[in-house]
Parts: sequence; structure tokens; C-alpha cells
Amino acid sequence: MRVGLLTGGGDVPGLNAAIRAVVKRGEGRHGHSVIGFRNGWRGVVDGDVMPLGRPHIRNMLAVGGTLLGTARYHPHADDGGLDAVLATLEQERIDALICIGGDGTLHAASKVAEAGVRIVAIPKTIDNDVWGTDRSIGFDTAVTIATEAIDRVHTTAESHNRVMIVEVMGRHAGWIAVTAGIAGGAELTLVPEAPFDIDRVERYLKHRHRAHASFSIVVVAEGAVPAEGSSMSYETEVGRFGEIVAGAVGERLKTEIERRTGFDTRVTVLGHVQRGGIPTAADRILGSRFGVAAIDAVTEGRTGVMTALRGEAVELVPLEEVAGRVKHVPDELIRVADSLA
Repeated sequence: MRVGLLTGGGDVPGLNAAIRAVVKRGEGRHGHSVIGFRNGWRGVVDGDVMPLGRPHIRNMLAVGGTLLGTARYHPHADDGGLDAVLATLEQERIDALICIGGDGTLHAASKVAEAGVRIVAIPKTIDNDVWGTDRSIGFDTAVTIATEAIDRVHTTAESHNRVMIVEVMGRHAGWIAVTAGIAGGAELTLVPEAPFDIDRVERYLKHRHRAHASFSIVVVAEGAVPAEGSSMSYETEVGRFGEIVAGAVGERLKTEIERRTGFDTRVTVLGHVQRGGIPTAADRILGSRFGVAAIDAVTEGRTGVMTALRGEAVELVPLEEVAGRVKHVPDELIRVADSLA
């Protein structure tokens, strides 16, 4: 069997672990040939292929990024895109396709599956917002990096008696902000799921600095917004391709907090640092587990499914149930972060 493999959307640590697992299990156990498509769905449309064998994956387990390259391109949203995908897969004699990606890539995968292609998907995103799985590849590394940054910001905040705002990724869901905020001991955590009251933020900071501390750490997800009717006006700033402008909400909060409290306030925007570099052991293991499960599913003739971590087990869930849905942070976890303020 000839199995195609692609990585789409933003890069995350742990992708190469998944690619490695697909190749080692597919070639060594099942006797398949694995064909990589460069730069996500764009590579499928353009027919940009490369063979994937053991020499290509050697020493890649601990390497961040993706050896296949990636791109934010969705063939179903482009005129002729789906037809070009089908033509390339026929020309390359691809029997099944494994797609590793976040919500956009997986939504595209569901459309390609509807066109009759055998598809197995693997979820990856540092935002951890893919529906149907407890964890996605890349999330653990991002949280580890964000937590370390908060730890480091603590000492300089205390030394200078400052309010330090740490802005992390998370457009629609605040998984990184909440988990890193709890792990790093942040005083306030602001997420898209719970629009914030700037007056409450002001009161809390003033009380804290009067009562028992001269510094505070505020973690904010890039997609966080003020509550309706709030005395702070702000609309999420987006770029040319719909991406959130990094630092926008952090800088707006800085201005508000300084004006309302008089406290010296600084902003640290982690940005792409969260998705780069060496993957944690947890992401290497998760990527490996998902890769093995995906190639096994292909071998069994499964299609239209995604690998998912449910508790301690890796399961297969229907791709149609996942596509277009966002997994938000549960109220209980947000409540824990609020309780530790």
C-alpha cells in the first residue's frame, strides 16, 4: 500500500515524532511505502512529493517543527483545489492519506474524505482546541514553555514592583493561558471563554498591592476580550489572513492597568516561541502513539477517522464529529485558576 502523509497549519513540537512513527510502523511492520507531501495541502495540490523511509526520519524524534514543511492552505476553499488533490493522489497511486493538523487542516481532511479518499487524521495544535481528544500534539511543550516564562517573569516583577502581563496564544480557547497560569502561579488569568471585567481586574490589583504584595502576574490569551458592557472598549485585532495581531490585547491591557492603578506595567508576548524548539517527552510520546494508531487504522481499512486521546487510551473518533468544532476550556478549570488568585 502507498500511504500519503502531510502536516498542515502551524508547526508544533512533536510532529516529527508522529511522522517517524508512521514511517517506522508502516514500513517495518506493515510493508507500506510512505510518501510525504511537502507544505501541507498545498503540496498535494502541487504534487510536491518526497519519499519517506528510515533514512529520512533518523535522529528526528527530538527535532521541533516538521521535516515535511507546512502551510495554511485549504483545498476545499480554493477553486479547483479538491480536483487537484484528487488528481495528484491518482497520479501518485496513493491508497490512503494521513493528515496531521489542527482544526483547519482537519476540516479540509473531512471534505477530501467526502470526495471518496481514504483519510485518517492526527490532531496537533498548541491551543489544544481540537474537539474529541483530551490532548493534541504540541500542547504540552507550549504549556511547559509558557510556564517557564511565567516563572522567570515572577522574579523580575517582584524585584521592580511591577505588574507583568504575559500574553500567550489561544484565539478561541484559553487552554495554554489557564494551565500555564495555574502551573506558574499567575494572579489573574484572562481567557476567551470568560470575557473579563476590567473594573474587577483593577479592584483586585489595587487590593493585592495594598494588602500583601508589590507585584502581580497577569496571563492573557490572545483571544481574550472584555465582557459586554465593560468600561474597557476593545475589539480583537486581526491581520490580513485573519490571524490575531500578537501583542494587541496585552498592550491594551497594559495601558488600562497603568491608567487605572498607576502601577508600572510591562508586557511579555511569547508568540511563536511557544511552538518552536525541542518537544517535551510527553509530546514525543503522544506523537508516536498517534502515528502508530493512524497507520494501523489505515492498514485495517478505516477511513474518515481521527486518532484521539481519551483518558489513557488512544481511540478513533469520526472525523465528521470533529470538523468545525472547538474544544473550550471547561468551567471547572477556569474556576480553579480564579480560585488561586
